[in-house]
Parts: sequence; structure tokens; C-alpha cells
Amino acid sequence: MKIAIVAAGFTPTEADGLRRAMATFRRVGTIHQYHDKMVEGMAARGYDRDFAERCFKQVEGFGEYGFPESHAASFALLVYVSCWLKCRYPDVFCAALVNAQPMGFYAPAQIVRDAKEHGVEIRPVDINHSFSDLTLEESYGLKNIHAHHRDMENSMRGRHAVRLGSRLVKGLADKDAERIEECRGVGYDSVRDLWLRTGLSQASLETLANADAFGSLGLSRRDALWAVQGLDKVKGDEQMPLFAAERAFRKEENVALPTMPLGEEVAYDYKTLKMSLKRHPVSFLRGWLHSARYATNQDLWSMRNDRLVSVSGLVLVRQRPGTAKGVIFATLEDETGVSNIIVRPPLFAEQKMIILEQSFLLIDGRLQIQDGVTSVKAERCQGLWTAGPDVESHDFH
Repeated sequence: MKIAIVAAGFTPTEADGLRRAMATFRRVGTIHQYHDKMVEGMAARGYDRDFAERCFKQVEGFGEYGFPESHAASFALLVYVSCWLKCRYPDVFCAALVNAQPMGFYAPAQIVRDAKEHGVEIRPVDINHSFSDLTLEESYGLKNIHAHHRDMENSMRGRHAVRLGSRLVKGLADKDAERIEECRGVGYDSVRDLWLRTGLSQASLETLANADAFGSLGLSRRDALWAVQGLDKVKGDEQMPLFAAERAFRKEENVALPTMPLGEEVAYDYKTLKMSLKRHPVSFLRGWLHSARYATNQDLWSMRNDRLVSVSGLVLVRQRPGTAKGVIFATLEDETGVSNIIVRPPLFAEQKMIILEQSFLLIDGRLQIQDGVTSVKAERCQGLWTAGPDVESHDFH
């Protein structure tokens, strides 16, 4: 731009137009419109015309490769910094990335799962500990690092646990989360104490209970819901603060509620947080999947290239890049990790509704291993409910 202004007499606006033309050289091809102005402008200011032509060709050539090159360098720097942070401080990386959502291809559940595989302790949302954002808490360091990441163990320096934030609770208003923080002080000692201090509606309290956010009070999800429902009995306390204050010190009525099955706990976790720290949903079907000869995603790492395999999992990502000639790329997750699925156009045309609409896919295909990356070239796709497992026989309820 400075060469165009100083040597060819461009105005700043015209020079910016030249810059834009350079950036879109391949796609639009408008840079030729500036040829005469630049060459003639430089010639009028005493520059040799051949030199002016060479200058323009250099500018034109930069539009061919310079912008992609500079962008690649910029992204490479971001990638290097991100990789360094993820390797050295996976706890910090996890919290920062989830707090920056929504962004990228991966949802918070997958970012959290990856952090756990790198040995980071993840702690649940809790009314007495959580803030809106994910935060770091004192811990004993990284532990239970997945076998795939143990070669990084000596490079990892993370020493914190990650506390999930209330921003992850579906249906909880920002103002309610802020109110919980403002009124918390040294902590809440009961559901009623939280209600009286914050003034949260019963619906908001039920949202927190469904999200299992009362663990620090020793309350299970079901116990917390029971306590919230019990607030109906004292609705009049909102107009009678004297009686409300007196009741605030009472303990919730002790009722022996049946324990919620683990499958139901996980289902509620996904309904309220879109993730679960208790167990992965696919693990409840592992018995049936094993009998039907579906491998885990981790099993793929030990299999030979080009063999026929069957895998399954929750669909994390579906991509159809414009440069991939109609190929669909999907990522499936089970309790052991992720697998990359390649769907060619003929199969996609045949099973489009299943591939696009099912949240759980079962894939038969051929394993491809290249440069340490495993993928499955799909030959058949099924949805979970069309494949035939008897859900009632599994621990979902």
C-alpha cells in the first residue's frame, strides 16, 4: 500500500482497494484493474516503466501466494501456542476453552472428556463452589492419565482441578447465577437457605436440583428435588420474613427416597448439562454392542489397516467441506474415545436421513490407518433404534 501511495500516487482509499484486490486475486481477479494506474503513476513520477511493470507483477504475485502464506503463519502460531498450553497445562486449557464457548467444532462435553483423559480432575457444578465460568481449584495434580497420553506425562505441569460453572446448566438464567454468587458468603446450608437468601424462583431451584448442584449439602438429585417441592408448604413466608427466618434454620424433612438408577442419573446430566461426570451413555449398551461385535473406538488403535470393522457412538460432529467433493466426515464418541468416519456420496445419498438425523450411529466399514490417524470408511450406517437392542433390558431406568 505504501509503494502504491508513494511511488504511484494512489490515494489511501485507492491503496486499500489494491490491498483488497490482492486478498481476492484468485476468487475475483480484480487486481488487473489497478495495472495501468500503478504503472502509469510510477512512470509519471520518474520511475522506469520496466521497473514499474516488475513492481506490479510482484504485487500481483503476492496476491497469488502471500495472503495464504501469511494466514498460514498466523494460524501456525496460534496452533503452536494452543498445543503448548494444552500439553503443559491441560487444566487451564480446558477451563479457558469451555469459557470461550460457543466456538469451534467441539462441545464442552468433548473438551471436558479430553481433559479427563489427560489426568485433569473435573468437579461438578455446585451451588457452594461454582461460579458462572469454569474455575480452577486446588488439587493433588494430574492422575489417571489415559494410556494414549502417558508419553506426555513428564511435560504436563497442571496442578489444578476444574470446577464446572453454572453457565453449563441449561435453563439457568444469568441473573440467577449471579445472585447465587452475590449471596453465597461462606456458603449455603440448605435448599431453603439458598431460596431465602437469593429469592430464586422455585423453577430455578428445580433447574439446579435437576443439574445435581446440591452435592456439597449432601443431597442427591432426587433429595434436592424433594426439598425444593417442600418449599410449596411455606410460600407465604415470602410475605412473612419473621417466620421465614425461623424456618431457615430447620432441616429439610428426612424422607427415605429410593436411589435413582445410574442410567437415569446420566440421562438427567445430559438433559441439564449436556455431559455427565458419572458415566458415558454408550457404556450402558456395551454388553449388547459387544455381543453384536461392535468394537470400542479404543480397539481401533490395535487393529490392522484395511480390515472390516464395526464401531458405534454418539455423533459429535458432521462436516461436509466444500472441497471434499460431497464426502461427509463424522466423529463418533463412546466411553473409550472417538472415531473418525468417512461417508462417500453414494452411501450418503442412500442413507441421508439416518446420517443427518440420528444422534447415535452404528457403522460398518473398512479401517484406514495413516500417519497415526485412524478412520473408518463407512459401508453401512444404522441408527441405534433401528439396529435392534432391547433398551428395556439395559440399565437406563
